[in-house]
Amino acid sequence: MPLGVVPAGNKQSLDVATITQGQNRFFSVLMLAWGLIADIDIESEKYRWMGSARIDYYAIQRIFRLRRYNGCIKFLAAPGYETFGEPADPEGEVKSSFVQHKGYCGPALQMKDFNRKIEGPFVSVWLHNVPWGGENIRAAPDAKFSDGYLDLVVIKDCPKLTLLSLMTELSKGGHVKSPHVLYLKVKAFVLEPGTQLDDGSKEGIIDVDGEVLARGKGTYKSNYKTLMTYDKLHIKVDQGLATVFSPSTIS
Repeated sequence: MPLGVVPAGNKQSLDVATITQGQNRFFSVLMLAWGLIADIDIESEKYRWMGSARIDYYAIQRIFRLRRYNGCIKFLAAPGYETFGEPADPEGEVKSSFVQHKGYCGPALQMKDFNRKIEGPFVSVWLHNVPWGGENIRAAPDAKFSDGYLDLVVIKDCPKLTLLSLMTELSKGGHVKSPHVLYLKVKAFVLEPGTQLDDGSKEGIIDVDGEVLARGKGTYKSNYKTLMTYDKLHIKVDQGLATVFSPSTIS
């Protein structure tokens, strides 16, 4: 940078989530999606020629041919959110054999930390580090860049027309006020994805920061191998681990 030139914007700390599965790890700064949102985001790629309209177009298709997924989520609830879900039985320590590798490997994982759980089936599970899920999607309106928590948005069951109406509220974040939506903050999270409720031969897609982290049987065909398998994932967050340049005001 030339002398005397001041970069636009200010420094802003940003939380970083570490996703682990066995020896594999992946760092995320935006979001993780499983269920409806992941299906729309990834499967609508075949309509990319439509531009941004592909999302709305495919969302309508997916809502009227709604999938629900078996599975379970466990989490360490943030203060004030301990009543969400049901008590989770402790499972001991998560062993991670990659801790001796060079470089940062993420925070240590202790299954005893995960004190709450929610059993499926689920329509959608959406975990957010920042408020936005897209240019005009305020998916987690209470999310902060560096509060040390992830915002969890869960839909277990919802009438199709109501779900369609919720999609129109995403730009303002009004969807989280619906009685069909669970919205809370967590410090750590476990995803145990399962099969589709109506077809046990088919599974789903796990989408992280807009990319396919894992896909199960019966999903789209691809010659590319995913980083992780469609199985249990552990996610924890480091507060303010990254630093980014941002506008002077962030809402």
